[in-house]
Amino acid sequence: MPDTFKRIDSYIAGAYWGARKETPEECALRAEKFLKAMINIDPAFARWFQQGKSRKDALKRVIEPSLPSLEKLIRRGKDRFFDEIGYSVWAWNGALDDYDASGFNFCCGGYGEVRSNRCVLNLPTRGPNAERVLSAPVLAEVVRSMALAWEPETAIATSTMHRDTISATGVAGTYMSWVMYFPREQGTVPPLPAPVRIEPVEDKGTLVILTPEKLTADNPEHIDLAQRVHPLLEKAGLLRTVSS
Repeated sequence: MPDTFKRIDSYIAGAYWGARKETPEECALRAEKFLKAMINIDPAFARWFQQGKSRKDALKRVIEPSLPSLEKLIRRGKDRFFDEIGYSVWAWNGALDDYDASGFNFCCGGYGEVRSNRCVLNLPTRGPNAERVLSAPVLAEVVRSMALAWEPETAIATSTMHRDTISATGVAGTYMSWVMYFPREQGTVPPLPAPVRIEPVEDKGTLVILTPEKLTADNPEHIDLAQRVHPLLEKAGLLRTVSS
């Protein structure tokens, strides 16, 4: 197939958790911790902008990673009709090339039936930012920052094409991702085959890094490794859907 018709893989990092009623201030504290940690991970994550009517308009709407500014922004993200849905914020990093841009959305404080608490980061796919960011060390730090800031039930970073190849549902926490976070209360990560790495996240939980290489769906070794690790984590009770 000609290169012009090849599907470009996309990569995401995300943290997901169940019902947790939190105030705008509590959500802002988490967002501040997350954004300040991201500044130190890569220049692509150093500045964020609110959505605007145009690219030019958005670049005027800088998001300050401070508690007062974030709390004000989060209060504006409250659902007009349902308090229990919580608060939602969208952001973009200002990269001129859409393929090399990043953006995130977080929903925090939801506690009713109609809610989805999460922080999802859309990663660059090609370009200078992508060359730096799409690596195991960087994504491990991204997932670590999500785990410490949001205290989720699961957090991942992965290729969406790899996800679609190995998972029938694509539900986060139920399939083996490039990087996965497991909170300590969910159980102990068992010994896993090389080249999988296991790293602690302070006293909160554990990171599992599937491969030090860039994870892709067209590498049969990456598919095979995920399929070998999956039953080991499933037997340990670590692969599960987010609670409702």
